Amino acid sequence: MSEPLVRGHFVTFEGGEGAGKSTQIERLRKRLEGAGVKVMVTREPGGSPGAETIRRLLLGGRIKDLGPEMEAMMFAAARADHVDTTIEPALSRGDWVLCDRFADSTRVYQGESGVDTAFLDRLEALAVAGCRPDLTVLVDVPAEIGMARVAARSSAGAAPQPDRFETEGESVHDRRRQLFLELAASQPERFLVIDGTQTQDTVEQEIWQAVSARLLQGEGART
Repeated sequence: MSEPLVRGHFVTFEGGEGAGKSTQIERLRKRLEGAGVKVMVTREPGGSPGAETIRRLLLGGRIKDLGPEMEAMMFAAARADHVDTTIEPALSRGDWVLCDRFADSTRVYQGESGVDTAFLDRLEALAVAGCRPDLTVLVDVPAEIGMARVAARSSAGAAPQPDRFETEGESVHDRRRQLFLELAASQPERFLVIDGTQTQDTVEQEIWQAVSARLLQGEGART
């Protein structure tokens, strides 16, 4: 009888706009693959065909006028499809999943817009169906720095024009930053908070040290 597959680890990355999540996800992917780990990188909203369709509606601003509750519901619908179609199958195969945003972003973004916490609790329970991150990396940068990075990327043509959430005011982004930090402080066993104003190499090393200590120990991978 063949040995059962060991379930993979689920690592999510959170933070405000311009925090540098995508860069660090790619760097961690390379580190893990170098350590012999099979990795899948995905994102939210999106990550599956159905969720990518919803992503275009959300980031294009087509749902905004329907109110923050409807936005939260659309994010939950995309997340449910993403978990069922992409994330859970990969974890069941024993792959690691690195995800750019997950349920914490809905709590922060739609929570900041005034959506009731109990309503978000119910949506999250339905959408994730017990699929919870083993580790969440919060890349923290002040709002003004993050937005300056977004503007620089767009003006240089290195990224698409700012989306529906990136174009909101700095005070909104600052409130979201504080909500992320509060969420991380309430669940220190899951969160790793990283100062995203440091050099990319320093951020990468701090993330790798934490991943090695929390998730790789005992798996026989090279560190």
